[in-house]
Amino acid sequence: MKILVALTYYRPHVSGLTIYVERLARALVQRGHQVTVLTSQYDRALPIDDAQNGVRIRRVPVIMRVSKGVIMPTIGLDATREVLAHDAVSLHLPQLDAAGIALRGRLLRRPTLLTYHSDLELPPGLINRAADTVVSAANRISGSLAHRVVAYTRDFATHSPFLSRQLHKLTVIPPPVEVAPPDEAFKATLEGLVEGRFPVIGMAARLATEKGVEHLLDALPAIRQRHPGAHVLFAGPYENVLGETDYAKRLAPQLEAFKDCWSFLGTLNPPQMTAFYDRCDVTVLPSINNTETFGLVQIESMLRGTPVVASDLPGVRQPVTTTGMGRITPVGDPGAIAEAIIDIVAHPEGYVGDRKTLEATYLPAKVAEDYESLINQLFPRLGDRGSR
Repeated sequence: MKILVALTYYRPHVSGLTIYVERLARALVQRGHQVTVLTSQYDRALPIDDAQNGVRIRRVPVIMRVSKGVIMPTIGLDATREVLAHDAVSLHLPQLDAAGIALRGRLLRRPTLLTYHSDLELPPGLINRAADTVVSAANRISGSLAHRVVAYTRDFATHSPFLSRQLHKLTVIPPPVEVAPPDEAFKATLEGLVEGRFPVIGMAARLATEKGVEHLLDALPAIRQRHPGAHVLFAGPYENVLGETDYAKRLAPQLEAFKDCWSFLGTLNPPQMTAFYDRCDVTVLPSINNTETFGLVQIESMLRGTPVVASDLPGVRQPVTTTGMGRITPVGDPGAIAEAIIDIVAHPEGYVGDRKTLEATYLPAKVAEDYESLINQLFPRLGDRGSR
């Protein structure tokens, strides 16, 4: 089967959404399908036509950015050509251009799935408010045109303004999660970096508003009062993060104050991420709004036996709730975050889960199989093109 996957940003851009799609696309290829990713050329240094891990990539030129979105004048032409050339369409939202692609899928009788990754909650500002209005309208149109809607959890779906209107066509598919063997050399580097420090607190994220980094910073005084040697390892983009310049400036004074116990590691490759989880005593996901809907990093951490402290947000609370491998804290509550971290490192035996069940649930091959099954269910309704 030929499957077209569409999203605004793809690799090398780093976010939970791009990692999800990369894993899904690769797993579909491994199942014998031809996969094309239709995305933006958000960086002009990236090639228009590319291939990675057997996945064909078509990047559409960008003429300008609006907030975190992009304007691509030729997206319509590219979308028409690609939808015609494929048997099924997999859209990943939020995405401004999804409505037009969904319309093409509907008119050309291609099974069209819409995977909804998060609600869009942009920082205050006139431009962001306008962008939010336009994208929300595009999402609603896309939802009405898609044949099926996919969500990570029913918990998030029932609380999302968008998904709660799509429950009649909703399918829950857990996200694809995998961890590579650890980079032993990088693990040794981390050991040297945090030698003599305890506990080592990990945070894997972009330095972005919705991640709630300030709440971990605010929790540090209480943690260090109990554990003076506490140290934070931050894995992920932290410089020149798209749309987050003001946020970085706001956090700069706090980060400077804690520079002796806070290390930025930058963007890590999968083996380095595994070494990161192995070295942490606990990881933290202090996200503050529904832009965060799950947190793939929670499952990655748990697969390495490292417990998690996560915000009590729809979807985000599910990994801890279902596994018992951590603590849930109220949104934006540094005191609760500090208390949870202190308790976990004092009683790690109370936060051990079943890793084999986790692996089976979130295996990318299983997720790809679920997508394939969903597409095949739609073919009898739409007419089998005979190319599967």
